[in-house]
Amino acid sequence: MRLPLTAHTRRPWRIHELAPDFRTEDVWAFRTPGAGPGELGVMLAAMRAGGGFARQSPANRFLFAVRWKLGALLGWDRPEAGLGTRVRSLRDRLPRELSDTVDATTPDGLPLTPVYRLEDEYVGELANRTVHTLMHLGWVPTDKGEYELRMAVLVKPNGPLGRCYLTLIAPFRYLIVYPALTRQWEQAWRDRRLLLADGTGPLG
Repeated sequence: MRLPLTAHTRRPWRIHELAPDFRTEDVWAFRTPGAGPGELGVMLAAMRAGGGFARQSPANRFLFAVRWKLGALLGWDRPEAGLGTRVRSLRDRLPRELSDTVDATTPDGLPLTPVYRLEDEYVGELANRTVHTLMHLGWVPTDKGEYELRMAVLVKPNGPLGRCYLTLIAPFRYLIVYPALTRQWEQAWRDRRLLLADGTGPLG
């Protein structure tokens, strides 16, 4: 479910002090019935075990295939356009107590570089020729006495190219990508006991 931007910006997340130069682009909520405090790690582990971004709907796979093809043709995803080259990683801004919470060299099942992880907050990032993007995942109490996952996408467009790119892909995000992601992640939560029965622990 899409939420107003204030659903993210008005909460006291650590990301606000670390990335004031990024704008909040999208905020979505994912239903996790029965969830309690401290279970963000369980949700992340279920997302990873359930395929992360790799197990997408046919429509999403097609859109991403087109995007990667365009990126290859136009040079959007070359190493020199990414983290540590075109832009500095957000990890360079972190205090030690945050930078030590994840291993940025270890894949976490998401197409992102981990930045930090707290009990109720996770941040990953990626960068290319068009944009530097942060994905913020928060674990938020609801008025039903449970918790839900919220995703905020924060962006720093790379000039006119980046702003044009975000405008062009907005309809696809809202009509195809995010609804499919909602179904996938909510299913991962419902299947968490089965997915994690092989001993896969919460994402560290």
